Amino acid sequence: MTHKDLEVWKRSIDLVIKIYDLSKRLPSDEKFGLLSQIKRSSISTPSNIAEGAGRKSTKEYLRFLDIANGSLSELETQLIIIEKLNYQKTDDLINVELTTIRKMLYRLRQSLYKKL
Repeated sequence: MTHKDLEVWKRSIDLVIKIYDLSKRLPSDEKFGLLSQIKRSSISTPSNIAEGAGRKSTKEYLRFLDIANGSLSELETQLIIIEKLNYQKTDDLINVELTTIRKMLYRLRQSLYKKL
């Protein structure tokens, strides 16, 4: 089994696509501000899941899942800013997508802790 078999990784990839779609609707003057930040933090989540899964130890895997979770928190903050600036509604992304992925990461982390 690889990271590509993990549902949390697949959902994270789907979130990246949704973030890129959202970024197309943001003002172009945000190109080097929020646009680059939301793209970077969204990409970081599945990337860290994949990197952790490719590591040799469970402890390292858990560390990368923590980083992925941190990237989700960063993305959530950026989406809240986008909404507060009245650029786009982001409630669905936060309340559905991010929350679901965060719960999936939590369950994966819990299952890995049992292996320590």
